[in-house]
Amino acid sequence: MKSMLFSRFFILLPWILIVIIMLDVDTRRPAPPLTPRPYFSPYAGGRGGARIPLRRSRPDGRPGRGLEKLNESRSQAQPEPQLPTIYAITPTYSRPVQKAELTRLANTFRQVAQLHWIVVEDAAARSELVSRFLARAGLPSTHLHVPTPRRYKRPGLPRATEQRNAGLAWLRQRHQHLLLHQRAQPGVLFFADDDNTYSLELFQEMRTTRKVSVWPVGLVGGRRYERPLVKNGRVVGWYTGWRADRPFAIDMAGFAVSLQVILSNPKAVFKRRGSQPGMQESDFLKQITTVEELEPKANNCTKVLVWHTRTEKVNLANEPKYHLDTVKIEV
Repeated sequence: MKSMLFSRFFILLPWILIVIIMLDVDTRRPAPPLTPRPYFSPYAGGRGGARIPLRRSRPDGRPGRGLEKLNESRSQAQPEPQLPTIYAITPTYSRPVQKAELTRLANTFRQVAQLHWIVVEDAAARSELVSRFLARAGLPSTHLHVPTPRRYKRPGLPRATEQRNAGLAWLRQRHQHLLLHQRAQPGVLFFADDDNTYSLELFQEMRTTRKVSVWPVGLVGGRRYERPLVKNGRVVGWYTGWRADRPFAIDMAGFAVSLQVILSNPKAVFKRRGSQPGMQESDFLKQITTVEELEPKANNCTKVLVWHTRTEKVNLANEPKYHLDTVKIEV
């Protein structure tokens, strides 16, 4: 029995010695230097964001070279200029196509960065239809209301005067305190009637308005388009089908005004007294600018980027006088 144990011991002894020698040699080797490998934090980019590599710190607690370079580039980078806010004032009133018109506008405005929609109802109170619509529109918006006096609702008289003035008053009230402290935010105002169709390119054009900018309007004035006539970068006249003698022969959809100009001219409003039909644009613009100061947009006023489309008058001849359906549907 003892001889068997000794024989097995001498058989295993060489292998045990070999393992001991290899372990001893491996422990005497110098350890490889640690390299500052990047690692990824699951929280650096936020949910769904790209993973951002972070550098390990040096032994002395200072950040690695990669982070030093990143900090240097950040300190040298200039802050981006603030994107001017576009304020769109939209007068609206109750009618069968009202929600359809507002839906078309909302689908356009949602694609425009930094836009605030001011919707002003011609009503004594805000309607549930427009309130619900704006709550679901997914846009920064303000909902106002002011009724048009009955004496001004006769055919041939200017429309939406009170609603546009209400939008101007809200805008001035919101920003007037900033103007007093010389901290007025950059912005542009334009009047977006709910029966117009807008190209997204128009908002890129108007955002650089310094004072008052102008451009052509399609399907207006009994013509395919109307436009300012431009020579050497300046407006010198008007291509229009109606009353070319107007000081500003332009449609309400054909101009934008800098917010600074609106705040600097607090008395500039749309007038009722003394204003003739079709002259509201001219009466308003005369208070804040001159023809020589106008800024032509849309490739020197040679591109149509807004159309006065107007929804076709709906045929409701078969609509019952009293509600007969078992459900009530908002249209």
